[in-house]
Amino acid sequence: HLRSHTMSAASAKASSVAEKSSPVGEKEVKVKKTGKEKGKDAKGKKDEKKEAKDGSKKTPIVCIVVGMAGTGKTTLMQRINSETHRKKIPSYIINLDPAVGKVPYSPNIDIRETVKYKEVMKQYKLGPNGGILTALNLFATRFGQVMGFLEKRADQIDYCFIDTPGQIEVFTWSASGQVITETLSSTFPTVIIYVVDTPRITSPVTFMSNMTYACSIMYKTQLPFVMVFNKTDVVSHKFATKWMNDDDLFERELIKDESYMSTLTKDLGRALYEFYRSIRTVGVSAATGEGSDDLFKAINEASKEWYESYIPALEKKKKAAAAAKAEKERLAVEEIKERMKLTKGRQIVYDHRGDKKEKRGGKDEKKKKKSSLQQPKNITTTKEEKK
Repeated sequence: HLRSHTMSAASAKASSVAEKSSPVGEKEVKVKKTGKEKGKDAKGKKDEKKEAKDGSKKTPIVCIVVGMAGTGKTTLMQRINSETHRKKIPSYIINLDPAVGKVPYSPNIDIRETVKYKEVMKQYKLGPNGGILTALNLFATRFGQVMGFLEKRADQIDYCFIDTPGQIEVFTWSASGQVITETLSSTFPTVIIYVVDTPRITSPVTFMSNMTYACSIMYKTQLPFVMVFNKTDVVSHKFATKWMNDDDLFERELIKDESYMSTLTKDLGRALYEFYRSIRTVGVSAATGEGSDDLFKAINEASKEWYESYIPALEKKKKAAAAAKAEKERLAVEEIKERMKLTKGRQIVYDHRGDKKEKRGGKDEKKKKKSSLQQPKNITTTKEEKK
């Protein structure tokens, strides 16, 4: 249902460009292996075959990296890419930012090879944000091909990392972003990685604005969530974790701020206290690689929530939708039976307003009705009188 819904995500105009755009391409990023590593890989393949016989299938963890502009998402993707190569972790990387000039990593699938961002802007006379949104909508119409690539390589990779556009609202609050997220999460264990610029949240007001946005994304997607405090090589993230765990400490910091926003921030802090308790936080430096091991541990722990919470909730939604559909069909059948009882074989026509119009016969009967109204019974008239 989600894959068929992707066509409606793009606009009517954009569909013509989608036909002209090239199909989604895939690149293989290979790493040279020694003889010992090849032997280990052969053993790993045997183990995978054993798992397949047991009935348990290997599924990669999909990580959708989101964050505000300038938080270091692309640099973090570069660090993740280098860590997976260094640790020989088989992974898959997808770039969904059509406006980026260069990426410091080699993605397996790149949206820029399918949709030309500048051509979309010129053809439809759009601005930067409109061009990004339209390009993402066009790519969403081809996302079934991306799912095909991932399903083919599901037993060969451990992670799939997805880089999103710098304008966070273009992906998180658009129809195409929702379609892509729901399509992935319905098939693979999916984790949302929210990247925060640590030096910019040293003020309680900016800290709370980031927390509020993170909370809205988590409750909108209803997926496992990991908050990554990036750029810890510049400013440590310990102050942020203390504010999240100690509400009194955060309020004392707000007392120093006498602006109008401090009152709103204080109330928001109290309201989001439960949100802080259930969220996972990790401090990472994309520049130096500090905290990379903690990030992978947090991702693995969060993926367990997908099996424990998201899948049961998804099954409940499917059952509820099926029950609602069955009930709707039952009511429709009952309504037809009631109408048949009321009409007793008469033909009932409903106009566009829903009003009933009965038809007791065909054209001959209508002519008889008109003639009976025009002339009373038992009265004969000549041709001259009729004239």
